[in-house]
Amino acid sequence: MDSMTESQVQITIDGRSLSVPQGTSILQAAKTAGIQIPTLCHLEGVCSSASCGVCVVEVEGAKSLLRSCVQAVTPGMNIKTHSQRVMSARKTAVELLLANHPEDCQTCLRNGSCELQDMAQLLGIRSRRFPRTRPAFPPDFQGWGVQRENDKCILCGRCVSVCRELQTVSAIDFVGRGIKTHVGTFMNRALSESVCVSCGQCTLVCPTGALTERDQTEEVFALLHNPDKVVVVQTAPAIRASLGEALGMESGALVTGQMVAALRRLGFSYVFDTQFTADLTIMEEGSELIQRLSAAQRGEKPLLPMITSCSPGWINFIETFYPSLTGHLSTCKSPQQMFGAIAKTYWAKKMGLDPSQIAVVSIMPCTAKKFEAKRSEMRSAWQWWKEQGRAYEPFYDVDAALTTRELARMVRRIGLDFTKLPQELFDDPLGRSTGAATIFANTGGVMEAAVRTAYELVTGKALQNLELEALRGNQHIRTATLDLDGKKLTVAVAHTLKNARIILDEIAAGTSPYAFVEIMTCPGGCVGGGGQPLGPSQEKIAHRQASIYKEDRLLPVRKSHENPEVQALYREFLEKPLGHLSHELLHTTYRKIS
Repeated sequence: MDSMTESQVQITIDGRSLSVPQGTSILQAAKTAGIQIPTLCHLEGVCSSASCGVCVVEVEGAKSLLRSCVQAVTPGMNIKTHSQRVMSARKTAVELLLANHPEDCQTCLRNGSCELQDMAQLLGIRSRRFPRTRPAFPPDFQGWGVQRENDKCILCGRCVSVCRELQTVSAIDFVGRGIKTHVGTFMNRALSESVCVSCGQCTLVCPTGALTERDQTEEVFALLHNPDKVVVVQTAPAIRASLGEALGMESGALVTGQMVAALRRLGFSYVFDTQFTADLTIMEEGSELIQRLSAAQRGEKPLLPMITSCSPGWINFIETFYPSLTGHLSTCKSPQQMFGAIAKTYWAKKMGLDPSQIAVVSIMPCTAKKFEAKRSEMRSAWQWWKEQGRAYEPFYDVDAALTTRELARMVRRIGLDFTKLPQELFDDPLGRSTGAATIFANTGGVMEAAVRTAYELVTGKALQNLELEALRGNQHIRTATLDLDGKKLTVAVAHTLKNARIILDEIAAGTSPYAFVEIMTCPGGCVGGGGQPLGPSQEKIAHRQASIYKEDRLLPVRKSHENPEVQALYREFLEKPLGHLSHELLHTTYRKIS
């Protein structure tokens, strides 16, 4: 008997004989047999706490029902997945969860996308059988990024696992005992007063409305209906590969043109692209990197490696956990914030518009962008107009940041059939971008875009191979040594904060070999952001990444420094990268968050 045969286990599921690898869970074995066992607490690759009791099965010879998500198969196991005993137990488990759940489905943000709601429907639950057993918990609506309603929590543990294991933040954990058990922060403070970095990964895995983004759709509709406002919108690179999925299309559907059309029909005065300022970011950040490397060659001691600063969840993380290393961050603002500053200065002047009448709305794959837009230092356009002698009430560079999910809700709300919308183009000039800006959506994309420009700025030669495979892929940390015309540049790319911690520990210990590091908060980069469609998976992220690379290849210009509108911006307004005005509008400083 060979090793392959020895590693297989013979079992029976619902009368069907099956051979599965040793160590396979009953849940996985049933899936192999084409049987879907319902679950609430289990989420592949995230959590298998066996807490909900919904995935129980009956096994011949076992005294009690077994929880299939954690029980491995054994030789000769005879499993029944839908016996009367099993169906009754599942129904009771969900009825007990519903006993403590608010009856506000019609007004809940997760109405129609709630796993508990779906489970009640699946199991035929039509009434409440049990009285409430635990105290009500007050909601936490303080934060700009993520909000909590603990009364809707079913204690599945998914959010705790993703916060602790994927992001190593541990902002939340189980608190209390018995009927007082709940998911809470240290000292039961608001999320905004905890070490939460607003990444939103918890909102992606929460099966109910216990953890959600702060919904700003009503605010944006009010802006759109205000005749005194010129409302412009910017769309992040990742949205074009995920909005279609949020509206029922296949994962990774590339919907750039339809997205532009939908935004126009929603009533936005101008539809622009955050990719314009992604190209601008490369001009500023690439120049900053070259400046630091040149200083090192002169014998000075600039802080190296320089680390990208586009991802606000990552910025919150380093400011909270590694404040002594914030000097390594590029001083560049994110493309979202650069866009707001440029729209309310350069573009406002160009159009003859009063900046206080311009409202900038961004569509982002990220809940942390909401927090970023409300940072006190993100009012550089207002500060600039003040220096010009114009008195305005203080305003933010970006007025509202919506997630992919929020935009999808707005599109559905006005009755658009998204699949029938025509392909339309972004408005000029802030809608013109390059392929380098598009790949910002993927992990490694900012690094690759920066190299495309930095190589040509340093060497004066054209980069022949634009697709740098060494920087692509979903390995947790990727490294490469790049040859800039004889000058060796060792770089690293990391995604998720767990991997960011590894890089930062090396920097803190003085053992980091890198000159430049890209860090993205979320799995796969922005395509896996906390504001993306619910139900994350590696397969969905891979599909979105493939669409982003496809769009890069389709665009006629693929290097940021060749964007003609960015060139015009420097000619007409900013003068040069890292110039005085660039520093005033496009750069910032980072600080310890206590």
